[in-house]
Amino acid sequence: MNERVIAVVTAGLTTPSSSRLLADQLSAAVADELSGRGISSRIETIEVRDHAHDLTNNLLTGFPSAELREVLETVEAADALIVVSPTFSASYSGLFKMFFDVLDDQALAGKPVLLAATGGTERHSLVLDFALRPLFAYLKALPVPTGVYAASTDWGPNAAGLRPRITQAAGELVAALHHETPTKSDPFTNPTPFEDLLNS
Repeated sequence: MNERVIAVVTAGLTTPSSSRLLADQLSAAVADELSGRGISSRIETIEVRDHAHDLTNNLLTGFPSAELREVLETVEAADALIVVSPTFSASYSGLFKMFFDVLDDQALAGKPVLLAATGGTERHSLVLDFALRPLFAYLKALPVPTGVYAASTDWGPNAAGLRPRITQAAGELVAALHHETPTKSDPFTNPTPFEDLLNS
């Protein structure tokens, strides 16, 4: 089967950032899932912060620079998308939104997307369902059922707790690429961040 191209859009503001760290883990899990099916993959990672000035100029003039145009074309041509935004004021960051504001509004139609976000506390995990999911529904993308939210407490000694969510979401993205029904997770062994919050 032909190589699958996965575009990863991460909007962390620092280098390194927790958003990039989560993006790398998600893309590695998707690549592993594809490899397990005997399918090669190419991961194209886009750090939105590297294009902040070009994005601003694009919004002001209506025209992307050559470099930004190439990045936007990478997203449009990808087979699937992984997006990761830091959480600000209970929503995605302005820089993250700016990237998708300049993307053609039909570019993501029918494209499988894995939604992810990072933040300081578990209480922001609803950003996945109340901010990211409506945005990508508007863009006619196909978000997979499981989103991945990583709070500050999910790193370091607690990093293993993220693994089941990452694996589940990666499997769903690959299943969506092949028009399969994803395997349902067991909510008692693999709770979503919202269920974690209810049980805390």
